[in-house]
Amino acid sequence: MKEKILKIEKGLSLSFKSLSDSIYEHPELGFQEYHASKAHMDLLKNHGFTIEPNIVNLETAFMATYDSKKPGPKICYMAEYDALPQIGHGCGHNMLGTSSTGAAIVLRYLLDEFGGQVILLGTPAEETSGAKVTMARAGLFKQFDVALMAHPDTKYRLSTPSLALQPLAFEFFGKTSHAASAPFEGINALDAMLITYTAINALRQEILPSARIHGVITHGGEAANIIPDYTRAEFYIRAESKNYLQQLTKRVLNCAKAGALASGCRLETSEYELPFDNMVSNESLNQVFYEAIQLFTDDEIITDQGAGVSLDAGNVSHELPCIHGYFPIADHDIPAHTLEFAQATQTPYAYQKLDEIICILAYCGYKVASDPNLLKAAKAEYDNQVKKGVIIPYQGGESI
Repeated sequence: MKEKILKIEKGLSLSFKSLSDSIYEHPELGFQEYHASKAHMDLLKNHGFTIEPNIVNLETAFMATYDSKKPGPKICYMAEYDALPQIGHGCGHNMLGTSSTGAAIVLRYLLDEFGGQVILLGTPAEETSGAKVTMARAGLFKQFDVALMAHPDTKYRLSTPSLALQPLAFEFFGKTSHAASAPFEGINALDAMLITYTAINALRQEILPSARIHGVITHGGEAANIIPDYTRAEFYIRAESKNYLQQLTKRVLNCAKAGALASGCRLETSEYELPFDNMVSNESLNQVFYEAIQLFTDDEIITDQGAGVSLDAGNVSHELPCIHGYFPIADHDIPAHTLEFAQATQTPYAYQKLDEIICILAYCGYKVASDPNLLKAAKAEYDNQVKKGVIIPYQGGESI
């Protein structure tokens, strides 16, 4: 099977490189990826996929399906293709999306032998609100059996945990007055914000070392001689589990309530972005990913389980067996979200690794399609590890 996958991928390699380069040359922010989504859909359509655009009411989201017309599992690959402000594809999503689309196309040419369906989901805006969250809430992933993807990095890494993420915005409403001649007539919204910020800083010493709370004040007032009547801040709260995230979110909310109570301001809270669940990597699929990396490359494989980032793929992992692996686009360390990382996607080394990861992901799909015991094990693991203790995240909108 290795040789068959290599032969199919080699025949399509130039079209995959062209797709990645085209998206690199036309960077688009989340929910504005019109060029990128069309480029993916056009290539998939050329290889016999049925295209459903604008899924879950998102203009740049889509679902592409190839049906072998034989019974078998539904294998989903997820493609991201949004860019970052100013630096373009500093997270390498031009190659991420291409690796998923490429794997789906390669698997399409294997699936008639084994049966089942291969689905490529175009998932916009991972850098902000994460279309996968909307898709998960809509129940889209319930129709599939597994979900697979890999993200650009500087090493091959297995799928690892990620931090659950709760975005919260605080807005304080007070009353303006002259800060020198009549400060006693005002209600200071900046005081409310500073009390909140100080209380959150104090809270940090009492939280788990793995958790994170960080934020910025986006509006602090208009002029030094005016008591501010409006302030706004945006915070991220992160934790290794949804359970602890909910507990921590309540404590952060209490900090804001304290600021409102002490200052006499009115507080409004909201989600300014969608929350991300923690990633629960399916180890049955992870082992196949490990096997596939060993099959197609001699590179080192990093297997540490450290969590440090938040992913909308985390929400997917709470819906079905899922992995979010990593592949190198450079042979030396480069920080993500930089111009250097974006430029690394244009090197011969990155193109070589793109070919490899397409083969690796296609092999993972082949194993799921051809080995019923693997799928059974992946689903049993999901049932045991994910379905227990799932808590719905805070939904926002509270005011006092």
